[in-house]
Amino acid sequence: MRVAVLSFWHVHGKDYANEAVAHPGTELVAIWDEDATRGQAMATQYGVEFIADYKMLLARTDIDGVIVTSPTNMHRELMVAAANAGKHIFTEKVIAAHVRDAEAIMEAVTRNGVTFVVSLYRRYHASSVAIKAIIDSGALGELTYVRVRDSHNGALRTAENPNGWLVASFFDPVLAQGGVVTDLCHPVYLTRYFLGRPVSVSATYGSYSQRPVEDNAVVSLRYANGAIGIAETSFAARYSPFSVEIHGTEGSLQYEQLGIGEMIDERRDAAAGRPHDPATRLYGMHRVLRVRSTQLSDAQTEWMTQTIPEQSDPPTAYSQWVRHISEKTAPSENTQLAMDLTAIVEAANLSAQEDRGVRLDSLAHHA
Repeated sequence: MRVAVLSFWHVHGKDYANEAVAHPGTELVAIWDEDATRGQAMATQYGVEFIADYKMLLARTDIDGVIVTSPTNMHRELMVAAANAGKHIFTEKVIAAHVRDAEAIMEAVTRNGVTFVVSLYRRYHASSVAIKAIIDSGALGELTYVRVRDSHNGALRTAENPNGWLVASFFDPVLAQGGVVTDLCHPVYLTRYFLGRPVSVSATYGSYSQRPVEDNAVVSLRYANGAIGIAETSFAARYSPFSVEIHGTEGSLQYEQLGIGEMIDERRDAAAGRPHDPATRLYGMHRVLRVRSTQLSDAQTEWMTQTIPEQSDPPTAYSQWVRHISEKTAPSENTQLAMDLTAIVEAANLSAQEDRGVRLDSLAHHA
């Protein structure tokens, strides 16, 4: 399958371009970028064609799919155009900043019969699969509380990086359409994955680095049965490990990634002589899952502990996109999870802005 990259605005644009090059089922053949200088430089780096007009790129019959890593405020324009041109789409989260835009994208995707996958990369870790299997087994009973935390130090100003290592455009409220909840939203979609779609959302935002968007946030999800979900995310934590905490009527679960838990940027990866791509973000991790349950004989009197090897991770979201295309299957779970993510993020942004809880059924829809 011949693919093109639409913009290298997102910090993971290179990661997915590298996956396109490395994957045996795809070939990177062209690049477009709203920043022509950046786009031409990346085309030279990858030895492919730079096309200055994305409409001309989408009109090419020899391009089968696109990787959209553009500014968030361009998602609707680019992805609707790509779908209408019959191109399969792989994109960074979120689908869009508003439900109405995400619905417009999905309407175009469905109408044109193209395959659309969002990079919800932590959903496809072996740890998430193992946790969901425990939940589905009934070992924890009816869930009452889920908390997921993810963070890195990209907003912290240091001697090495006076403005922080995260690119400045990620703090642009127009381009990014939000801050850490919009970008580092892994806790949001995982909380939704484990606990289901909430009724309403409340959020507390802070900007420790005094940027125009939040870099520190807690999002609270309310459920009709009284359960609570808490998604914590931050660009302002030096060594906070990724963690999951789940409690239910019959048991509890704790998961933590220990080791070099902070995000590693390209410069530090390059200095260490290792590649920077999604498959290597967990270098050196010690991934530990602990369970107590009245329903498990080995976990009734003490915590049952297991280590989850990094090598056990399922295929990446990109690889699953390629598989869905080749096998002509529908990524239904990914689509629903990504749509609910968009709704929760929009509700969280409204909640923080207006200091109130926001029901998901109150959000505006695409007409």
